[in-house]
Amino acid sequence: MKILLAGDSTVAACPSYEYPMSGWGAHLAPETYWWAAVHNYAKGGATTESFREEGLWYQLLHQTVQGDLVLIQFGHNDQKRDHLAPRAGYDANLRRMVADVQAKGGIPILCTSVERRHFSKGQLDFTLGEYPAVVRELADELGLDVIDLNHWTRALYEELGEEGSKELFFHFAPGEHAHWAGGLEDNTHFHEKGAKRIAVYVAEQLESLGYGLAATLKVGARV
Repeated sequence: MKILLAGDSTVAACPSYEYPMSGWGAHLAPETYWWAAVHNYAKGGATTESFREEGLWYQLLHQTVQGDLVLIQFGHNDQKRDHLAPRAGYDANLRRMVADVQAKGGIPILCTSVERRHFSKGQLDFTLGEYPAVVRELADELGLDVIDLNHWTRALYEELGEEGSKELFFHFAPGEHAHWAGGLEDNTHFHEKGAKRIAVYVAEQLESLGYGLAATLKVGARV
């Protein structure tokens, strides 16, 4: 079984010059899901539309065979395009992606978008509107498994607090990072510390959904 990832920068592996910025998909293997091959097609700036237009979705589907898991997480950049509104283009594109994966014999797993770290007067803001709700509703309607990263990351940030949650994100003072010499306070993209925590949670959720090592060995024994 393979695990194939479709998503944006919060999932993608980042270029070396941006280290230690990272998406969670870069740490799903070998650190957390070492026994399954993980193919990460996620790309910074991607939407449910551009991912197909740029050929990344075709590449992913070309590698998908019976029983492979395809994890899909978009929303951050769809939110910036009026025609990709939650109950318009976004929903339609997700439905098409699900159908494509199922036609290949793969197993689509929808992921709600990870939350941004935006606090107002000590309270964590909801920055993604209806995008997470649409994913939950679509999974329920189509009988799909869903990993609710929006709910979980919100709980994580709130547990750590406004100050403590900074360590999960890409914050550097001037002079601390060669690529961002002037400093950076990024509350969307993760420091590898944050990306690794999310990857561990994704792996745990896959195990609880029955896609762990034991399940794969059982399938292999029947072949």
